[in-house]
Amino acid sequence: MKFEEGLKKLEDIVRTLDEGKIPLDEALSLFKEGLALTKELSKRLDEAEKKVEILIRKEGGGVEKVPFTGEDE
Repeated sequence: MKFEEGLKKLEDIVRTLDEGKIPLDEALSLFKEGLALTKELSKRLDEAEKKVEILIRKEGGGVEKVPFTGEDE
């Protein structure tokens, strides 16, 4: 499943649970599915973050690749 598809599915689950119009057993099942999706999507985001590199111009016009840390410098 693509990331965007997983995110859409998670949004649908949240919407359904927020409506509160489904039986408890079904709600628990959807909640469990939502937790699994959240874990998987979070893992994918973490993996993508590790692959991101920021190009920083060095003095003299060169370019240096620096791993993404997620923090503003």
